[in-house]
Amino acid sequence: MKTGIHPAYGYVVYRDRSADYAFLTRSTATSGKTVEWSDGNTYPVLDVDISSGSHPFWTGKQRLLDTAGRVEKFRAKYARARGAK
Repeated sequence: MKTGIHPAYGYVVYRDRSADYAFLTRSTATSGKTVEWSDGNTYPVLDVDISSGSHPFWTGKQRLLDTAGRVEKFRAKYARARGAK
């Protein structure tokens, strides 16, 4: 590898505040904020909107959608189109 062209690769904490979940991994991402990890070291922290701690696929908690309303909306939309012909 050429020297000086690659970004720094170090430890970073990714934190999902909505699920109170954080994990330490290595990445080229950087941040100005830091957090003290359980090992006593301080690492840069990146806040994320969704992680495996909050995503429905991983948690098994699905959001219930109003399917009846969506079906009625679909039928009304295509009933108008059918009547216009």
